[in-house]
Amino acid sequence: MKGRWQHWAPALNVGRPERWRAALGAGLGILLTGLLSHALGAPALIAPMGASAVLLFALPASPLAQPWNMLLGNLVSACVGVASASLLGHAGPGVAPAAAMAGALAAMFALRCLHPPGGAIALTAALQGAGPGFVLVPVGLESLLLLAVAVAYNNATRHPYPHRPPAPAADHGTRDLPPRERLGFTREDLDAVLRQQDQVLDVDPDDLAELLHQTEQRAFRRLQGEVRCGDIMSRDVVTLDFGTPLQEAWDTLRQHRIHALPVLDRGRRVVGIVTLTDFLHHAGLDGPASLGERVRTLLRPSGRSHSLHPEVAGQIMTHPVRTAPASLHVGELVPLLSDRNFHHLPIVDERQRLVGMVTQSDLVAALYHMRATATP
Repeated sequence: MKGRWQHWAPALNVGRPERWRAALGAGLGILLTGLLSHALGAPALIAPMGASAVLLFALPASPLAQPWNMLLGNLVSACVGVASASLLGHAGPGVAPAAAMAGALAAMFALRCLHPPGGAIALTAALQGAGPGFVLVPVGLESLLLLAVAVAYNNATRHPYPHRPPAPAADHGTRDLPPRERLGFTREDLDAVLRQQDQVLDVDPDDLAELLHQTEQRAFRRLQGEVRCGDIMSRDVVTLDFGTPLQEAWDTLRQHRIHALPVLDRGRRVVGIVTLTDFLHHAGLDGPASLGERVRTLLRPSGRSHSLHPEVAGQIMTHPVRTAPASLHVGELVPLLSDRNFHHLPIVDERQRLVGMVTQSDLVAALYHMRATATP
């Protein structure tokens, strides 16, 4: 019996806080939209705005809930509904509503602005015999007001809207695939499967690819055990202060044969990182002077109390810095140290204090050891 109910009423993998966030947002959106539209002299709210509110506040990452879909989908559907009422209103019962529904869906597909409440708007216009003014008021006005509330509320509750797909892998300007895709599935594989399905899926392909990658990482954790950053990191980390002179920072890099030095504040919290790339960038890579001459010029103190010439590590460091907790599983380091172009990752404790450093070499060694010691 339980299995039957799960088939007819699939579970929603959403926690209670997210459910309340969506419900409160939808209520607030309808309230403000109604109050503002009334203040502007518009008629009462139209029912399809409730369906739009469900999408905008409960599914803000859905492709069907994005601003282009919401605004254009509602407006185009209203236009089709008005046209159907005008041309087919006397053709017989149900003709105009049917034409409005079919025409609105076809138009939204053509303009890539599929928004389910658009069907309700087209049907409403056809049933009521609405005139051209229906397109701008109430449909256009209420859609714009509801969208404005959704943008403000979703971003205030840490749900970026309009939705942004996951950050792409670092692009080195070559035809090579990102490291994670060289042995696993590629975006071309995913696109081919989606075309084969030949149906609308309410998820962005980039989000779907990221979900599949995260599933692979979770499976890796389950199969390989709980090896974490704290187990593989270097603990005796060479660091700098904000005021460390550039010459000293350069000498430290060369002495220890490393390529990155975290910059710490007095509480040992990471405020930046100085890499070899930072030195080369601030030395300037254009002009007739040799690279050696440019680096020496950068390291040479200006001798002035006020100068635009960088003198200390804090003036050339990269900040803010991506860090990771010591409890992070090594499998989650793979996308950071392969696709995101990070070569060194400072490891911090619960107070954000530096406790170690993980490099690409550390990750490679850890993965090799885990593979070599895995149970057949």
